[in-house]
Amino acid sequence: MKLLNELLEYNGEFVKEERFKDFSTTKFPNKRMVIITCMDTRLVELLPKALNLRNGDVKIVKNAGALVTHPFGSIMRSVLVAVYQLQADEVFVIGHHDCGMSGMKADAVIESMKDRGISDDALDSLTYSGIDVKDWLNGFERVEDSVAHSVHMVKKHPLMPNDVPVHGLVIHPDTGKLDLVIDGYQS
Repeated sequence: MKLLNELLEYNGEFVKEERFKDFSTTKFPNKRMVIITCMDTRLVELLPKALNLRNGDVKIVKNAGALVTHPFGSIMRSVLVAVYQLQADEVFVIGHHDCGMSGMKADAVIESMKDRGISDDALDSLTYSGIDVKDWLNGFERVEDSVAHSVHMVKKHPLMPNDVPVHGLVIHPDTGKLDLVIDGYQS
């Protein structure tokens, strides 16, 4: 509860001092783009700075690994909402080197779950429901392949307009350098 109290106390001062005024913008991205990227802490400030993005420029959707794993999951829904309702004209999938999802093995995650009290019965109930938990929890071997797969999932989605370029990039979390994986203007 200590962290929650610290956040609420800070927020009270933030609002009282009207520091929110520095971040005023609309819900529409100035640069008309949506980014799917990783939730890695190293990217919180680095990614926008490395791309010359400011508050209000872009819609950013984050998850573990910048993965689009299901065509009708929340990541894809967010991208479609950005395109159809929030004026995003381009999609960028930006993974990063040294990602925690790279080489992640489901067995290690499942063991951690069990150590924290998740029972075999709970895991079995998912299996009985048709969910391959090990497949769902596995990471990827090469970030470039993972980015290319996510670009393909977005670009080939039956509800994605053909005129929306979908780009794939990998950022170096130490330097901010971008490596191009897929140029969406060429595909």
